[in-house]
Amino acid sequence: MRALLALALFAGSLATAVAADNDPWKLDDQFKALKPEDLKDAEGTKPPEGAIVLFDGKDFSKWVKRDGKSEVKWNLRDGGVMEGVKGHGDIMTKEKFDGSFKLHVEFRVPYEPAGKGQGRGNSGVYVQGRYEVQVLDSYGLKSGKNDCGAIYNLHAPKVNACKAPTVWQSYDIEFTAPKFENGKKTEPARMTVSHNGMVIHEKADITIDNTTAGLGGDPATPGPILLQDHGHPVQYRNIWLLKK
Repeated sequence: MRALLALALFAGSLATAVAADNDPWKLDDQFKALKPEDLKDAEGTKPPEGAIVLFDGKDFSKWVKRDGKSEVKWNLRDGGVMEGVKGHGDIMTKEKFDGSFKLHVEFRVPYEPAGKGQGRGNSGVYVQGRYEVQVLDSYGLKSGKNDCGAIYNLHAPKVNACKAPTVWQSYDIEFTAPKFENGKKTEPARMTVSHNGMVIHEKADITIDNTTAGLGGDPATPGPILLQDHGHPVQYRNIWLLKK
């Protein structure tokens, strides 16, 4: 009987250890940072006067699911954080935006060392629901058109500005919607993107009307801010938008 009890206690301890080792918000001994500052959270930026606060950490009152009506089922975590839940779908703002504006988003990706490529901390920030700035664990990689900071499948970031997984990062996206005259596009959408304070795109032309998995629709009309559920517990906080 004692042997069985000891075996059960050992099994329980082993299960606890495995669970701890699989904590997506804890780096293990195998992870090696390239620079000490890569392990420090990006400095948060408070919403300036006149900004529209899209997420302040309290609730999802300004958000709906991708269908435009269903209640958001992502998790709310301590510290004013939202976390994507696999299978619960993309979420987007109820309000739609056009013209020119600055979007600020803070995010962090989980530590998923067993994943590869698009299988590590994958999500995305879609401006107007159409144009994706990729969110991904691309730490230490040579950045391509589908890595973190990329305008998906159009423009690779000029530099890889990623911090380590589990560490808070920031995007500041200055966006200008495309211009139309008599139903014809006269100027494409444009983005300047700063990642952790470093400019990775400068007035980049968005030459298509919808990046992969975007909402699509008429590019001459306003669109929401959309956050992608790609099956990973990516976290977001402090999201605001300032119209220009």
